[in-house]
Amino acid sequence: MELSTTVVIIVITVLTSYWGFRNPQILERWMFTPYLIKNRNQYDRFVLSGFIHKDSMHLLFNMFTFFFFGGAVEQFLLYRLGFIPGTLVFVLFYIVGIIVSDIPTFLKHQDHSFYRALGASGGVAATVFASIILMPLSDICLFGIICLPGFALGVLFLIYSVVQAKKGNDGINHDAHLYGALFGIAFILIISPSSALNFLNEIKSFRLF
Repeated sequence: MELSTTVVIIVITVLTSYWGFRNPQILERWMFTPYLIKNRNQYDRFVLSGFIHKDSMHLLFNMFTFFFFGGAVEQFLLYRLGFIPGTLVFVLFYIVGIIVSDIPTFLKHQDHSFYRALGASGGVAATVFASIILMPLSDICLFGIICLPGFALGVLFLIYSVVQAKKGNDGINHDAHLYGALFGIAFILIISPSSALNFLNEIKSFRLF
């Protein structure tokens, strides 16, 4: 396995997540808790919460997804910006994705002492949707069974996130998924405005059969 920045981020996240599994006090201190962020100025939770996970399955799903999509975004940035600038921008993109995706949740729950969240879903969603803008017709397979072009699955995912966020009854921070995705789209379009035209041209050329 090539030691890319994507792989390094995965290794760090796996290590910190397993550290959290074994140390409840670490998990509690790193958890995304808007009430404590506001009242104790613990703003580091915006970043730290992206490097811990609820359990092994939560960790596996996020890192498995990030591995397949992170590489594409990383390579694009390296090609466009050069090795060192591209690497730095990729790391910054991932971390800012985690932060930005949680801002709406912070505003919504800053006075609710009971609310907690964790995981890299915001950064991962940003990476997935940045990749979809770059390669909209690349197939994304769910559980190796159902395969759809990236743009189609992306639309379905956004609709699902909006609907579930309004319900808010399943214990999942769907707002982080939604705003992470939107950040990923905006990021690629700012870095490479021509990607918008390429995206539209590829969508126009798409044929179901």
